[in-house]
Amino acid sequence: MIEKYRHPFWIVGGGGMRNNRKKARYEFSRGEKSGLYKAILKRRDVRGQFEPHPIPDSILARILNAAHHAGSVGFMQPWNFILIKDEQVKRQVKAVFEKANTAAAQLYEEPLRSKYLSMKLEGVLEAPLNICVTCDPTRGGPHVLGRHTIPQTDIYSTCCAIQNLWLAARAEGIGVGWVSILRNEDLQTILKIPPHIIPVAYLCLGYVTRFLEKPELELAGWRERESLPRLVYYEQWGNNANVEWKALDLRLRRRVQKIKD
Repeated sequence: MIEKYRHPFWIVGGGGMRNNRKKARYEFSRGEKSGLYKAILKRRDVRGQFEPHPIPDSILARILNAAHHAGSVGFMQPWNFILIKDEQVKRQVKAVFEKANTAAAQLYEEPLRSKYLSMKLEGVLEAPLNICVTCDPTRGGPHVLGRHTIPQTDIYSTCCAIQNLWLAARAEGIGVGWVSILRNEDLQTILKIPPHIIPVAYLCLGYVTRFLEKPELELAGWRERESLPRLVYYEQWGNNANVEWKALDLRLRRRVQKIKD
């Protein structure tokens, strides 16, 4: 049985809504919902807590299968997954990260530059497995259903697969870190990726010594989590005061206040 995850923002199966509406026909069980929300809220971008133990093939297969079952526009499924364990390949990726990271640091003035350089922003060598998730914009042919007006939906779809992978990994107790300080051209060269294929995410995977209670950048004081009520508008952009949505707005604010308390 899945242990209920008690979190002040997601009270699974609780609240007046449960008493005031008919139970949805296809609603997950309380334990299933608890596990889903726990994976979402406990997901972290892991960089420095990796252990060297390999991920069993059976678990890796489940994680990749979860990624492959992501939604995609026109069912085009544009993703591929390049699995990397070879130390020489990982060292090449680490080298191009170091170069890009040094350049990125120059964008900040002191003391932010020193703070930036003090943070660990990847785990390429420490993680036992690296995965490069790519997008093939030609998959499905020249006319993919639903993609005519927004061609970028191939990349959006690939990001859905990445999120599925991340949540499935967290449910399995495996950490994932997204290394974004890389040039796509370098990855294409190192991994022999064809020119028309787009590297979307370079991920580091492995078991971890611990998962942090909060995102690492939040703990480091780099950024704070945005307030959800400020990000929700009603009917039109910028409208955050609508009488018809007052009950939802009040509930969001109460949930956020509980987290602060």
